[in-house]
Amino acid sequence: MARTPNYNFERQERERLKKLKNAERAQAKLKPAVEESEAPVPDKTPEQD
Repeated sequence: MARTPNYNFERQERERLKKLKNAERAQAKLKPAVEESEAPVPDKTPEQD
């Protein structure tokens, strides 16, 4: 016997997964920018020959 489709649930589940995926992408996009700005800049010393 074929299962009765539950379109509303399936649509809500797809939307939930899409929002979760988009949130992870946004977080990953922001994370490297924050780390670069907080990273200490090394002092440049001229090489001695």
